[in-house]
Amino acid sequence: MTASAIDIATADGTMDAYAAWPDGRGPFPLVIMFMDIWGLREELFALARKVAAQGYYCVLPNLFYRKGRIRYERRNADGRTVSFDTLPEDLKTEMLALARGLTRQMVETDVQAIFDHVRDKPVNGGPAGTVGFCLGGRIAFFAAQSFPDRIRAVSSLHGTLLVTDAPDSVHRLTGRMKGEVYCGHGEHDRSSAPEIVAALEAAFKGRDDVTYRGHLHPNAHHGYSMPDRDVHDAAATAIDWRETFAMFERQLKQAV
Repeated sequence: MTASAIDIATADGTMDAYAAWPDGRGPFPLVIMFMDIWGLREELFALARKVAAQGYYCVLPNLFYRKGRIRYERRNADGRTVSFDTLPEDLKTEMLALARGLTRQMVETDVQAIFDHVRDKPVNGGPAGTVGFCLGGRIAFFAAQSFPDRIRAVSSLHGTLLVTDAPDSVHRLTGRMKGEVYCGHGEHDRSSAPEIVAALEAAFKGRDDVTYRGHLHPNAHHGYSMPDRDVHDAAATAIDWRETFAMFERQLKQAV
């Protein structure tokens, strides 16, 4: 496997990123991994390598690059990354401002730049997939709704703001999507409250060009899929990756 830090030219500047891909000539299907609110770090780099090990060219962009190479990391006495709710209020406000400042147009610019960047890499031109965590779970929807003819598999794990009153809330624009969508939810995650889970299911109901499945993990909290997090749930995470890789196999490999 090859993995390294990379820079990607965009219309808004240089986006730092991380890429991992298998040994061999390829070409490989593209998977874009979208970070959570904490920014790029080794924990996510390891997950990108996990995706690459399954036969994909995985690109993990820094969505905050317009503001700099921003990384957040706070650990408890056991050395585990702490949950967002335990942070000081001023830090939570700062992080939320960055996350909510990401617009659909920004995401469209960045994803197009990734597509342009991989044209001379061992990446095939077939269907691509996305996997995102927290903030990235919403961004994965944005990307698929902007590029439905390319992105045919979306994995959103403990995604935030998936159902809102905004006219462009992701659940209102599912009609733009094709292929498959998988959402992993935590029972004790307010971003996965029963009414949110139900609204997502209703948004895809009756569609014959996109398959939606969601999984509500008992006793899981927001951030459960992060292996270094204080609330990590290994059993729930294993289910999510099993579902995600099965979806990628169907949509990105068998479809070619």
